[in-house]
Amino acid sequence: MINVTFSDGASRQYEAGTTAAQIAGSIAKSLEKKSVAALVNGRLADLSDPVPDGATVKFVTRDDPEALELIRHDAAHVLAEAVQELYPGTQVTIGPVIENGFYYDFQRDTPFTPEDFPAIENKMREIIARDAKFTKEVWSRDQAKDVFRSKGEKFKVELIDAIPEDQELKIYRQGQWFDLCRGPHMTSTGKVGNAFKLMKVAGAYWRGDSNNPMLTRIYGTAWANEKDLQAYLTALEEAEKRDHRRLGREMDLFHFQEEGPGVVFWHPKGWTMFQALIAYMRRRLAQDYQEVNAPQMLDKVLWETSGHWGWYRENMFMARSAGDETEDDRIFAIKPMNCPGHIQIFKHGLKSYRDLPIRLAEFGAVHRYEPSGALHGLMRVRGFTQDDAHIFCTEEQLAEECLKINELILSVYADFGFEDVVVKLATRPEKRVGTDQMWDHAEAVLSRLLEKIAAESGGRIKTGINPGEGTFYGPKFEYTLRDAIGRQWQCGTTQIDFNLPERFGAFYVDADGQKKMPVMVHRAICGSMERFTGILIEHFAGHFPLWLAPLQVAVATIVSDADGYADEVRARLALAGLRAETDLRNEKINYKVREHSLAKVPVMLVIGKREMEEGTVNVRRLGSQQQTSLKLADAIAQLSAEATPPDMLRAQKAAA
Repeated sequence: MINVTFSDGASRQYEAGTTAAQIAGSIAKSLEKKSVAALVNGRLADLSDPVPDGATVKFVTRDDPEALELIRHDAAHVLAEAVQELYPGTQVTIGPVIENGFYYDFQRDTPFTPEDFPAIENKMREIIARDAKFTKEVWSRDQAKDVFRSKGEKFKVELIDAIPEDQELKIYRQGQWFDLCRGPHMTSTGKVGNAFKLMKVAGAYWRGDSNNPMLTRIYGTAWANEKDLQAYLTALEEAEKRDHRRLGREMDLFHFQEEGPGVVFWHPKGWTMFQALIAYMRRRLAQDYQEVNAPQMLDKVLWETSGHWGWYRENMFMARSAGDETEDDRIFAIKPMNCPGHIQIFKHGLKSYRDLPIRLAEFGAVHRYEPSGALHGLMRVRGFTQDDAHIFCTEEQLAEECLKINELILSVYADFGFEDVVVKLATRPEKRVGTDQMWDHAEAVLSRLLEKIAAESGGRIKTGINPGEGTFYGPKFEYTLRDAIGRQWQCGTTQIDFNLPERFGAFYVDADGQKKMPVMVHRAICGSMERFTGILIEHFAGHFPLWLAPLQVAVATIVSDADGYADEVRARLALAGLRAETDLRNEKINYKVREHSLAKVPVMLVIGKREMEEGTVNVRRLGSQQQTSLKLADAIAQLSAEATPPDMLRAQKAAA
């Protein structure tokens, strides 16, 4: 007999070999009918699987959140069957579940295009309507290879050879069609439902190796119901409207080109906004941090000492001096991060315990190799600016420093309208440096702080654990924020490091006159300033708050007689610290309004002959059809107040 415990805590005994489906039926036939899978000891399993002794079992219906992964997995199999029915001779490879959907890779002489989607989707609906049962079989390797080889499925044969010998080789059937798969699956194809859509095609090398054949990857999305599908498609449409690459073109902020893959060509307006963001961050750090600048390129010896040469070398750009033309033959690395340079600055000169904490900040340009296929506008680049800082402190100061960092990070995010923030503790990875004792201590400190952050926020700040996601030298806090359309972005980090100070021999002189090693805390708020800029563009959909907008005011004339007054208005705006331009083109005012609206200029001051004579301006806001007539001095005062950055506004209020 076996003992089975259910999610409500109740338990029953069954004959050994009893399947999850049989257990569901013993409770209620309706439960067996509704269930599509089971959670056995927290892992999804086929209903046809025997339940082991001592297992905890929860039955999963199609409407349960746990079923969504299965819906997408089964949809991938249905897609593969549909393709092979419609296009005989097409080879299938792999079809995993991914975030919000699935994909399947195919080899076909003629690559698929989106024009093929209607026929494939119709065939998928036909297969789903057949409601063929999913059944699992375990085959020997020789049997499986013979069958797939006879079908011309060379990729499946290769996959079979890659499966470890100690693992079962499972085949899932759905009617006459079958596939090699780890499973699990729902009970039948009908459970997939019709809330799916094929989204796009892309090229993909077999096993990600450019030396292998190019396959066609078909991406799809699948949901539990039509309402969820439509909500997802609507969100995609909104995300497309907000795409920072598109808005970057429309607002003339930046561009990318092949001669500089993964690095940004900032245009004047984009660079203005970027510098406004950095100026804000500098002001936020001014009271507590000392800004420094470490070299861009350092001898590989330094990176060997830090451990980056061994742990991070494949992501580093390197340069070698020409041995035939210079006195030495050395290998240098362009810095992928600032920490080794900051340790050198800390070590320069004797430090006392009275000097600690020392907080060194740098807006450092760093370079990291990213595969060309992973590059994505500002979000994934090879060259970027880190709002990096390193705090050198005593162990007694560590907790307080981490709390100060937390307060600063949350305050910065709030200034940009990010109130929904998740803080997670990323614990030790499998590959790491340092002793277990050091890791135990660092994780214990952060665990206590995480509890404190959650308690003091009154539940406003959500917290969690990311097991095994720490850096190789220490555990860290990861700060994830949610944007205006609900997407999550991991930006800030706080990382404890007992390792690098030891490797570099960093020390301070304690009160007893003895040398002691400081604790090093790595801290970033925005992370990559380029990526954070991209996030802000999409969060605000280009409608920036006035203080951050690259061009704050456009002064547009209705008639050429007002050109001189427009120049005067722009000059007075500039004296008030506002970023303004004139539009004196011989175009109709409605045309000018459309153009500046497309460029997301927050404010237009429209002036004609009457405004010139009266010393007024018509104020028009982005997204509004209304205009307000104001005296020029009043308009400038109003806009100046509105364009005050949030940190400066707080300082003004505090001073008052």
